[in-house]
Amino acid sequence: MAGPEAGAEAARARALAVLRIRGAALGVALVPAAVAVVLLVGGLTGRIGRADPVTSSGGWDTARWAVTGLALVVLLLAALVTAVVVRARPALSPSVPIAESSAPDLYRLVRDLADRLEVPAPSAIALTPDCDSWLEDRTHRAHAPPRGRAARGGEGAGARDGARAVQAPVLVIGSPFMWWMRVAELRALLAPVVAGTGPSANPDIAAARRFVRGLDAAVAVSANARSPLTAPAPAFVGWVARLLLRACREHALEMERCVAAAASERAQSVDYGLRIVAQEQVGLAYAGWDRLLTRVALPAWRMGRWPSRLDAGVVSALTELSRRDRLAEGFASRLGERPACDLLEEPGAVDRAASLLAARLFHGGPAEPGPDWSPVGWQQYPEEVVDRKWRQEAARLHRVLDALPPAPGEGAQSPRPRRRRSGPPAPSAAYPTRPRSPRARSPQRRKPLGRESPWPCSRQGGSRQDGSRQGRSPRCRASGPPIPGRRVPVRH
Repeated sequence: MAGPEAGAEAARARALAVLRIRGAALGVALVPAAVAVVLLVGGLTGRIGRADPVTSSGGWDTARWAVTGLALVVLLLAALVTAVVVRARPALSPSVPIAESSAPDLYRLVRDLADRLEVPAPSAIALTPDCDSWLEDRTHRAHAPPRGRAARGGEGAGARDGARAVQAPVLVIGSPFMWWMRVAELRALLAPVVAGTGPSANPDIAAARRFVRGLDAAVAVSANARSPLTAPAPAFVGWVARLLLRACREHALEMERCVAAAASERAQSVDYGLRIVAQEQVGLAYAGWDRLLTRVALPAWRMGRWPSRLDAGVVSALTELSRRDRLAEGFASRLGERPACDLLEEPGAVDRAASLLAARLFHGGPAEPGPDWSPVGWQQYPEEVVDRKWRQEAARLHRVLDALPPAPGEGAQSPRPRRRRSGPPAPSAAYPTRPRSPRARSPQRRKPLGRESPWPCSRQGGSRQDGSRQGRSPRCRASGPPIPGRRVPVRH
């Protein structure tokens, strides 16, 4: 694309395509009603059939009543689907809301970034226990805050700010980013995300997104309906919603791609060099966060304890890794810069809330701490989690070993048989005797000592058969008279 304006126009064109599908669905629902109105008006004016009910033909009257009844049924079903789509609550990402009073520096950084990008500022900021950041539209009446809450000036200015706050999306930031990244890296990372508020302010794009979110919420409502008395109505609503979602799926996907492309194009002028470094830190934070959850937090969650400082644990683990790793020498210099968690007034309380939310999302624990769901600090973690886990595993191993059946023949042991000093072992079922070859069974032939030997040298003086004398070969034994009673093997 040529620029952010071109991407925004492409996104608006896709949004108009989604709105045309909505208009087409509404037109299909109004077709029977329009036909019924035409038949009724034509009958009253005498242009279709006669106005006199006595002399009018019965066919037109039957058609009028049939079409009118069909139109009423279709209008009733359309009203039901519209009510469910409009009133259904869209899915909301679980997050920890950050008030402006608890993070004034963070709100100031985001507003300054929005001013540099020339886009509307997000209405609020929230943290989520995930390595990702996005904009979330909470313009639904169930999600929107009170209009007077966003007022920061006079009455007129407060009303205008409240109206703008309802329309602007909410910026959701991953909590590991706040603790691991530096302030400059966080600003570079949030630049393309905040730039997405520009296309979101377009009324066509906002209407298309509300329509798609309403359809998705209607499908969820129909799937969660359990009453057998009202089962046909939710099933019909779900079928219509899924049909409309399939019709506008391609346009909605292309609209979001165009919005992301426009936001990325607009954010290239803001800290482009730092964005590359920030993306490297995103991968490192994701790896550390995943390993911390699976290796450290999960055993504690299974015991009814949840670590209250997960984000601080990620920072400690990654800092130790970067200090001992020779390939990460560049990370040591960035540790002296200001971390992004300093933008919060009470980072410990926010970390505790994010850790509890992570336990509820990834493990299914309760939303509030209790006697069976208590927090644990990193100082008490080895004693209360590691030692307890080892004891449980040892007890489990002992139970498994006790449950094993005894080995056969372990109770009464037979006396060990004596081993013969000479001769082959006795044949048994496990070790059968191997049949010998005829050559092995025949007695070995020995050559008399007085005859000539086929070896290169003889016993007497090491002379050859031709009478020549030669030094002793390594294969020959020492020369001299033969020893009485000693047999010399002869190679055949």
